[in-house]
Amino acid sequence: MKVAILMGSPRDDEKMAGASEMLTRFGVEHEVHVMSAHRTPEEVAEFASNARSNGFGVIICGAGMAAHLAGVVSAHTTIPVIGVPLSGGISGGMDALLSTVQMPRGIPVATVAVDGSANAGVLAVEILSLSNGDLVAQLQRFRDEGAR
Repeated sequence: MKVAILMGSPRDDEKMAGASEMLTRFGVEHEVHVMSAHRTPEEVAEFASNARSNGFGVIICGAGMAAHLAGVVSAHTTIPVIGVPLSGGISGGMDALLSTVQMPRGIPVATVAVDGSANAGVLAVEILSLSNGDLVAQLQRFRDEGAR
């Protein structure tokens, strides 16, 4: 299974790089896409609705300010969605954090720290490791080496 990394703007690339770095480190196939819950909502809905059939096992979403990307994606899929609130709005990303973490019952978004894309990548690997023994061994080595 592969992982999708979605971000609301091309300007988010630097803050989301940690997710891609971690997935590459663990040898997990992934794709990076730019799409916005507000500017391209149909594209987001279509991507999320077809994610499972397109071979994705986890979707990581990074967005700042209103940060609705992860929630909209979660509303259109049943695979795990990890939200990465990004800094840049009010109070260093507090607006994005609250927008990402406050989801209605039944539409979950696992949320990491503001600008925590590396942890989102590791969490995606942990989720995929539930059905991939090779990733279990790699994760243990990663932890044994100090998780850096």
